Amino acid sequence: MARTGWVWVVVPLTVLVVIFYYPLFFILRQSFTGEGGHVGLAPYAEMLSSSLFRGALLRTIQIASLSTLGCLVLGFVLALIVSFVPFPGARVVSGFIGTFLAFPSFLIALAFTFLYGSAGVFNFIAMDLSGATQPPIDFVYTKWGVILAEITFYTPFVMRPLLAAFSQLDTALIEVASSLGARPLRIIREVILPEAVPALLAGGSLCLLLTLNEFGIVLFIGAKGVITLPMVIYGKAIQEFDYTAGCVVAVVNIALSVGLYALYRFLISRTGGGRAVAVQG
Repeated sequence: MARTGWVWVVVPLTVLVVIFYYPLFFILRQSFTGEGGHVGLAPYAEMLSSSLFRGALLRTIQIASLSTLGCLVLGFVLALIVSFVPFPGARVVSGFIGTFLAFPSFLIALAFTFLYGSAGVFNFIAMDLSGATQPPIDFVYTKWGVILAEITFYTPFVMRPLLAAFSQLDTALIEVASSLGARPLRIIREVILPEAVPALLAGGSLCLLLTLNEFGIVLFIGAKGVITLPMVIYGKAIQEFDYTAGCVVAVVNIALSVGLYALYRFLISRTGGGRAVAVQG
């Protein structure tokens, strides 16, 4: 058994290197390879100093931050309603949240286009009722359409750990606070919110990481002028065949993602949010 034990280490390690580490190594190597095969920092200096990259970086951070903030607020409110406001079908709604996580993000973009697009349902109704010749609803093809679509899709990623945290909250604390005359907002602030902080950190960090790398929603909505880092990678590598520039942006995007994930793990470990992570994973 000892003679063959190395197989259980070498084989998985080989698979991991071939499938995961080699593509990353190829991207990293290509990002340093300029014209004529010269290796150096010139591709980074050229790409990182361009207005295209700076604009895409700021836009990516802005969209990811606003989307995450929206997910936190909406997810917290919806989780409160599902957990503490009795209504028929609460269990069905809670179960659907887990199912929603399996949907691809571009379905939300298609749904938004179908509902709010220039030829969408709501524009058709509004134009029919008002007699307008131009669609009155035009937010979809802007950054706000992207943000709203991302909030719609990623809010369940916040709700799931929150629902798990609320299910383990001692309801006797809420009953005691209510019997002592505490108003609902005070109960939420002093009893429920402290228990929700680890779950909010877990869900919010994950939303920030995912929205930072979101590609499907931005691509399918086709918002004019909304160029994010993943869109720059796609444009440079796939449309312009400038693989070096695409790899430079990809390396930056990977570094941001790894940094966010490290921060996510640090915050969870410092706030005792391991339980929320386990439930979310």
